[in-house]
Amino acid sequence: MAENVDCVVIGAGVVGLACARSLALAGREVIVLEAAGAIGTETSSRNSEVIHAGIYYPPGSVKAASCVNGKELLYRYCEARGVAHRRCGKLIVATAQQQVATLHRIQEQAASNGVRDLRLLTAAETKLMEPALRCVAALHSPSTGIIDSHGLMLAYQGEAEDHGAMLALQSPVTGGEIGVEGIALDVGGAEPMRIFARWVVNSAGLMAQRVAAALRGFPQGKVPPCHYAKGNYYTLAGRSPFTRLIYPVPEAAGLGVHLTLDLGGQARFGPDVEWIAKIDYDVDLRRADGFYRAIRDYWPGLKDGQLAPGYAGIRPKLGGSDQAASDFLIQGPEDHGVAGLINLFGIESPGLTASLALAEHVAQIACSN
Repeated sequence: MAENVDCVVIGAGVVGLACARSLALAGREVIVLEAAGAIGTETSSRNSEVIHAGIYYPPGSVKAASCVNGKELLYRYCEARGVAHRRCGKLIVATAQQQVATLHRIQEQAASNGVRDLRLLTAAETKLMEPALRCVAALHSPSTGIIDSHGLMLAYQGEAEDHGAMLALQSPVTGGEIGVEGIALDVGGAEPMRIFARWVVNSAGLMAQRVAAALRGFPQGKVPPCHYAKGNYYTLAGRSPFTRLIYPVPEAAGLGVHLTLDLGGQARFGPDVEWIAKIDYDVDLRRADGFYRAIRDYWPGLKDGQLAPGYAGIRPKLGGSDQAASDFLIQGPEDHGVAGLINLFGIESPGLTASLALAEHVAQIACSN
């Protein structure tokens, strides 16, 4: 069986659903194909649910621009649609005097990205905000927040469907072909079929490279590498003494083991990063000792036995462990030469925060051609 459709979005994660919403609001016919039996089962539901301010990303990068713009769009959207969220703020803490210079550099970089509300605090000022915290100085980011990621995805899905979009679960894209008048997608599942689409948005997350490579006629040299970076999270037994997110000064390998909160007040710590060859969501219990050591640098009051294995998440990165952090890669027809195809590669953090901004960009590409 074959079907013709205007736009197909592959992947019902937070960015895919945001893209479906934007396209549907623009009056386009949209079908969302999701391989799993529910929305947002991978990267979108296995993260710290933080609304990022846009502090760390290189000035001029897609990550920086889409995060800063997306943050404002997201807060307005949550308020308008009743999506649970809170501007709890974040503290970036220096636990040694030599790290204070790094705080100054972070503040300057954030300002270059348009984030100008960071304030440098003394140890005494920080202690007044978070009495359990140990540091010599800290940066306060008041625009960092937390969100119910599943509630956000449901809101995107509902609004897209209200404007005519359709969601097909358990519908994996198994292959396809670039044609003269569109793109043919082979869809598996209980009732395999072929769909002919004028536009395809490949927002398959961890599988985005695999989907692109499976499209016959797509230039394989335009498919970037994909590296899986797994983060383990541990949860805190008992009530958290903190009301804000706590991040250590960034390390060479990442942002360190930081403390985040969910909307119910549950504290969780992570992620520490391990590079893996295949998808595996088991939490590595052997990494707990490293968590305790890292956390006690800024929270010496953490007691033995207070951490419990939580969950693991995997980020699709374009660079490996020995490479600099990569930017988001949004490929349109002008980039790869294939009419009607938009690939979203390397969409990891801050993808949730940037989801509305990324979706606006995707819709602009599709609606201007």
